[in-house]
Amino acid sequence: MANTSSTLSTLPAYKRDFLHACTSSSCLTFGTYTLKSGRISPYFFNIGVFHKARLLSALSLAFANTIAAHSNPAPLDFDILFGPAYKGIPLATTTVEKLASLNEDRFGEISYAFNRKEVKAYGDGGSIVGAPMEGKRVLIIDDVMTAGTAVNEAVEIIKQQGGTLVGIVIALDRQEKAPAKEGEGEDRPRKSAVGQVKERHGVPVVAVLTLDDIIEGYKAIGTADDVKRLEDYREKYKPSN
Repeated sequence: MANTSSTLSTLPAYKRDFLHACTSSSCLTFGTYTLKSGRISPYFFNIGVFHKARLLSALSLAFANTIAAHSNPAPLDFDILFGPAYKGIPLATTTVEKLASLNEDRFGEISYAFNRKEVKAYGDGGSIVGAPMEGKRVLIIDDVMTAGTAVNEAVEIIKQQGGTLVGIVIALDRQEKAPAKEGEGEDRPRKSAVGQVKERHGVPVVAVLTLDDIIEGYKAIGTADDVKRLEDYREKYKPSN
């Protein structure tokens, strides 16, 4: 087992703090898991456990620090943080507050928005809650990108509302090739979902944590065999991008 302080010190402080929050809350667990794709993964990430106030605070702070780290210089120069329903709603609303607490001069005027699954037929109506997106630069916030389907749907919503997509921020980049389509072999080279989305929409996609970060952090708390399982999984499903 590696020395904890020396191993974790290679990660930025906000990544270390978020990784600790994930492992201590069972958001990030290690073992043997069958994913929706059918792959057998040595780890599992479930952002749904961040429902307690202290954990949601840790999550939104990690997102805010990630956005801030990638906004100077400014590839993530934006006006609105958009959280696709449903998981993206608390992510957007809590992260804009954390951004303002980090630097009110830079982020104090940032707004949030999210979509309704069903259009409201009464009152103010519409399908968007929060800031109007017309003519605005929009950053999408979401948890994990597996196939990119949810993000592609969010991009279409932004376009329909007259906004301009400038980037995407996610909690975890699994850094693995997208699942095989019907009739394709699993061994065939493919880009990751993140790589496919970058190519399709031409915007940056940044993550709070990557699989590389998890492996680096786990060296401090796991056995050599556990770390090797993670490294073998990374190598087996390494994307072509």
